[in-house]
Amino acid sequence: MGIVMRLNRASENCPETRVICEGEPLPPEDRLIRRDSDWLEGLYHTHRDRLLRFAVRHTSADRAADIVQQLFMRLAGRGRDDPLEVVAPAAYLRRATINLIRDEARQAIRRCAEFHNDGVDELEGFDTVAALEARDTLARLEAIMARLKPRTREIFLAHRLDGYSYGEIATRTGLSVKAIEKHMSKAIAHVSRHLKP
Repeated sequence: MGIVMRLNRASENCPETRVICEGEPLPPEDRLIRRDSDWLEGLYHTHRDRLLRFAVRHTSADRAADIVQQLFMRLAGRGRDDPLEVVAPAAYLRRATINLIRDEARQAIRRCAEFHNDGVDELEGFDTVAALEARDTLARLEAIMARLKPRTREIFLAHRLDGYSYGEIATRTGLSVKAIEKHMSKAIAHVSRHLKP
């Protein structure tokens, strides 16, 4: 007890050598980031690499770098005269990183939900029976087209599917327009005959 009293009296004469007694809290400068003009730069150099490794465990590598950059940009928004003062800067920065990752995930989910809801609204009037019938008709039409001679099928598809005129098809195939008309007549009769139920 006497030793502590002597040390306390000595500290009164010299404030730099003040003794901390048991139960007394640590001085604020031991718990806070230094209040100087380069507080952010010091924080960045001290914690950036660890934060990147931490963020990579929770998101992709390219996103991790963006998240850490975004975190320090937000801190820079505080300004030079308003340093971050926390008891455990490493823990604070890790928590802030996790919060940014979660915020991004929530935004992505929201965007996905909005996109999904837009698609559902379009499908509300969707008739599944009509869609099945159309798919069945298309399958039958493909089978019917497969039975046509290759030249006739080519001419029919060029006109009906690609929108070429008889003259353009004649030029491309080297046939006369009259021959193209005959091929088209055969194809239309064949499809009509086989497509009827």
